[in-house]
Amino acid sequence: MNLSDMLVYADIQQLSRIASVYQCECNGHSKNDLIQSILSTVSRKDVFEAQISSMKLDEMRFLNSLLFESRDSFSLEELIARVQQSKFGELETPAEEPPQKKTKRTKKKQAEAEAPKETGPREMISRFKQQGWLFNGVTGTNRYMLQVPQDLRTRFRDTLRKRFTAELHFTDEPQMYRDEQFLIQEDIYQLLHYIYHNEVQLSADGSMYKRFSGQILEKLAISEELPSKGEWRFGYGRHFHHYPNRMSLLYDYCSYMKYFLDNNLVLSLSTIGEERLNSKPANEMEQLYKFWLKLYKGPIPNIHTLVHWMNNLAEQWVTVETLRKVLIPFIKPFYYDSADKVLDVRLIGTMVHMGMVRIGEHEEHGTVVRMTKLGRALVAGVSLEDQDRMFLY
Repeated sequence: MNLSDMLVYADIQQLSRIASVYQCECNGHSKNDLIQSILSTVSRKDVFEAQISSMKLDEMRFLNSLLFESRDSFSLEELIARVQQSKFGELETPAEEPPQKKTKRTKKKQAEAEAPKETGPREMISRFKQQGWLFNGVTGTNRYMLQVPQDLRTRFRDTLRKRFTAELHFTDEPQMYRDEQFLIQEDIYQLLHYIYHNEVQLSADGSMYKRFSGQILEKLAISEELPSKGEWRFGYGRHFHHYPNRMSLLYDYCSYMKYFLDNNLVLSLSTIGEERLNSKPANEMEQLYKFWLKLYKGPIPNIHTLVHWMNNLAEQWVTVETLRKVLIPFIKPFYYDSADKVLDVRLIGTMVHMGMVRIGEHEEHGTVVRMTKLGRALVAGVSLEDQDRMFLY
C-alpha cells in the first residue's frame, strides 16, 4: 500500500504525531484534515530531503535495509534485529545537560524526571512510525507486523540514488577490462569433470588433499593460489578455510546442490552431479546468485542492499574510489576483513567472478567497474532461461 492508503487506516493519535513531526497546520480533531495536510507536506521535495538530511548514520543504514525488499511487511523482532545490525558497535555519548537550579518538585514530576527514557532499537522504530515511514499492521494469522509505504520507499531510493550519484566519478571505457561472464559455469563443469575421472581422496576434516586441489586449480579459467598455512579464513562458506575464494564458492555451491558423494573419504559424483556434467541447467546463474547471497549474508548482513546499490550506481563505468566513499559507511568490518576488503574482495571481487561486474584499469582514474547485462538481469530477477547469451554481452 502507498502512504495515502496507510494514513486512512491509521488512528487519529498516530496521525496527530505524524502531523506534529512535519509541523502541519490543520484541524487536529479532523482525521480528513490531518491526512490531507500530511500528504501535502510530505509531497514537498524540500521537506522530504530535509528529513533524510537530518538522519543519523545508523538510521540511514536501517532505512537502507528496507529499501530493496520485495515485501512490505516486517515483524517487530526482525526490525529490532536490523536496527541492532545498523549500529556497527558505535556508541553514542549523550550530551551533558547544564546544571539546573534545585527547585521543589512534586512527587509526580520527580518520578517523571527520574523515569528512564526509551532508548535502543524500539526508540528508532518509534521515530520511524512518528515520521510516517512505518505503520502498524497484521497478517492473516493475526501476527503483529509493521509496514513500509511503497511510494515512500520508491522516493527514498530515488532521492538517495541522486545524492550518491552526485558523489561519483564516471569515466569512459578503459583500454582493458576483465569480464568473466559465464566462466564460473564452465568451471563448475571442470570441477565435476575432474572428480568424475579421478579418485579424489579427502582428509579427516573433509577437505581435498592439496595435490588434488592444486590440479583442479590448474584446470579452472581463473588462476588462484591455495591459502597459506595458518591464514585465518572463516565466515564465507563451509570450505572457505580450505580453498581460495572463487574455488571455495564453486565447491560450496556444488556441495549445496548435492553434486558430490563422500564415500569412505573418497569424493565422487552423485547421479545429480553426473546429470550436471552432461548438461547445465538453464537457470544455473540465478541459482548460483541466490546461493551466494545466502552464503555471504552471515558476515555481510546487508549484502542484498549493497548489491542493489552496485546495480544502481555502476550502470556506467565508475571509479572504485568514489564508489568506496559512498558505500563504505554501510559496510561493517568482519573480524580480519576491514570494510575496504569486504567491498573490494567479498563484494566487487565475487561479483566479477560471477560475471556480474566488469573491472578495468583506467589510465587517468585508476580502477573502474561497471555492471554487466548479466549482472543487471540477476539483480532485477529477470529469468535468463529464454535470453540469448549474445544479448547479455
